[in-house]
Amino acid sequence: MEAASLPAALELAAGSGAGLSPEKRAVLGASLLLLQRDYRFERVWFWGCIQGVRGAYYIAEGLGPDRAAPRSRLYSLNCVEWSLLPPATEEMVAQAKQLKGRFQGDPSFEYKYTEINAEERLFEDGKEPMIKEESRLIATIEQIDRAVGIIPRGAFVKTPLGSVHENRNFEGLSLTEAKKLSSYFHFTEPVNLKNKTLLEKADLDPSTDFLDSLEHDIPQDGDSAGTFFPTL
Repeated sequence: MEAASLPAALELAAGSGAGLSPEKRAVLGASLLLLQRDYRFERVWFWGCIQGVRGAYYIAEGLGPDRAAPRSRLYSLNCVEWSLLPPATEEMVAQAKQLKGRFQGDPSFEYKYTEINAEERLFEDGKEPMIKEESRLIATIEQIDRAVGIIPRGAFVKTPLGSVHENRNFEGLSLTEAKKLSSYFHFTEPVNLKNKTLLEKADLDPSTDFLDSLEHDIPQDGDSAGTFFPTL
């Protein structure tokens, strides 16, 4: 959800009692605009909220001119003060997958070995592994983006120079195209596309078909770690 249209977008996304209070919406709307100014982002998106036992994490993403470039991720506990998160690493993602249960709502909280699957325990220098909740938060955001960060075909275009921008001429998918999984792409670094042969790529438009489509996705079971309001 873009900062400028956040109040209306949150109204549409709220349902079944899950959402932000009017006070939180007002504070968040003003705070994201200040965040965009202070960090000099071209755009700021409200990514969503991860609800913990003792509090919630409000997540925002800052974007530059190239929409496909790595996005800056920030979190707040009160919708006013924001902290910049470091990029996710594969090690963080692997460690986070070992954890079960809800977030605590405290970024400094450390998960002890008893909270990690017994078969996945790792020992280094005779010490049990410790995973901070902030690292788990970083990894969880990355996992969600990889799994459900989705855009419709044609919403973004890739220029000959390689940068990606919004397609200002995009007016939405037709009813026929909207029913096809091939009309939707993962808004992350492509993996399957790189493995396609030249013959398979012959029918693709390089300006719009530069990401992996959902056409060949295989759904995977996963555990819910909290309440999420995804935005892509």
